[in-house]
Amino acid sequence: MKYNGYKDLKVFQLAYKLAMDIFESTKSFPKEEKYSLVDQVRRSSRSVTTNIAEAWKKRLYPKMFVSKIIDAAGEAGETEVWLEISRDTGYISSEKYDKLYAGYDEVSRMLYGMIEKKGKFSKQ
Repeated sequence: MKYNGYKDLKVFQLAYKLAMDIFESTKSFPKEEKYSLVDQVRRSSRSVTTNIAEAWKKRLYPKMFVSKIIDAAGEAGETEVWLEISRDTGYISSEKYDKLYAGYDEVSRMLYGMIEKKGKFSKQ
């Protein structure tokens, strides 16, 4: 498959959708969480997508590409923890947590698949 840009990547599309879902979900969090949990989970979820975009732009250099994909996977893991905290504090339902967590689990699998097949994404 030929990719015209990072927006064509299914992993980017899924991560972006999840980040937007988190944005909407966190609007109902208590005001005292605005500068802590809300900022953290929004930042880490958005960082998944930005790291994918950066990786795409650096795909001419395989080691840099892999590094940015690993960063994206790390941010996905961080997001999973913030989601768990959000569930355990009662800010999101278990159902919402399960849906979002499953999404980030899929994102992580896709990211590690990109690392295994980095040549498929290489600009060289």
